[in-house]
Amino acid sequence: MQNYYRLSIWLIAGIVLAANLPTMLEKTYAAITINGAGATFPFPLIDTWRVEYQNVKPDVNINYQSIGSGGGIKQFTEKTVDFGASDAPLNEEEEKKVGGNAVHIPETIGSVAIVYNLPQVGDSELKLSGPIISDIFLGKITKWDDPKIKELNPDVELPSDTILTVHRSDGSGTTFVFTEYLSNVSSQWHEQIGTGKSVQWPVGVGAPGNEGVSGSVKSTPNSIGYVELAYALTTGLNTASIQNKEGNVIKPSLESTSAAVAASVKNLPKGNESWTGVSIVNADGADSYPIATMTYLLLYKDLSANPTIDEAKAKALIDFISWAITDGQQFAPDLGYVPLPEELVKLDQDTLKSITFKGNPIVQ
Repeated sequence: MQNYYRLSIWLIAGIVLAANLPTMLEKTYAAITINGAGATFPFPLIDTWRVEYQNVKPDVNINYQSIGSGGGIKQFTEKTVDFGASDAPLNEEEEKKVGGNAVHIPETIGSVAIVYNLPQVGDSELKLSGPIISDIFLGKITKWDDPKIKELNPDVELPSDTILTVHRSDGSGTTFVFTEYLSNVSSQWHEQIGTGKSVQWPVGVGAPGNEGVSGSVKSTPNSIGYVELAYALTTGLNTASIQNKEGNVIKPSLESTSAAVAASVKNLPKGNESWTGVSIVNADGADSYPIATMTYLLLYKDLSANPTIDEAKAKALIDFISWAITDGQQFAPDLGYVPLPEELVKLDQDTLKSITFKGNPIVQ
């Protein structure tokens, strides 16, 4: 009889334990989900961070929506995500929407590649200049064997086929960087089209995201488009070499992108200052690739300004970003990104130290 009572007690205890186990585990691990949204440009890297950070902090989940820089800034300013991501720094109007209460944290460095699909050319290197690229996307150069293109490519058998341009259909930081470059090298582009995450394209077809542009170019002969270098590398698309500020024709690569950053980093503002107008396109330097860019994480100077963030999440968010700009940089090169140079890491760390929650520093 005594054994029977013992068995009954153990059975009841087991039922109670099983019923309460989910709650007990939740309290033990206190899982935190950090939500971000924005640029497609850094998505392959952020997605890798999402997976790798589980090995560092199993109780912190990173959820990132790759919706384009325009969407990321919108969700950031509306405070529906914990952090935004953008390839373009906030402009004056966007700065006003957040009351100057935003910080920019460069998370990685990449470049915008000009990709093309020319079966007739094969693996021959295609060389282009800024004015030629501008004229193609303005609709002034319409054939692949245009004399201006042939002059730069005398040894390439260019077809007489019509050029089809592919651009982003969504609000995009990649578009911002690309149009910023075209505005820098072409007065006509600057005056007629300008720089923006969305612009009125004179010609061509649109596709959503870097993924969409990559897919459209890959499936459409005689097309040309612009994508983040990582997408060009992963899809196997041909990339054009571009004439830089010094007149040298440069292939997009980690090395040529790094050269552009090295020439620009000394002129950057502090992370909690305004970054409106900051750019590294068409940088000085003989080896600099001309369409290089930083991409940014966006946070509030005081994280309590965002109602989605409590004190525990604020700490988890800063811890994650601290890891991303240091240990997380090891994953950048294999994905086509340039790791942050020491000067930028130091700048980011100083920015994180300035961030507060209800007026108290998060980084002690």
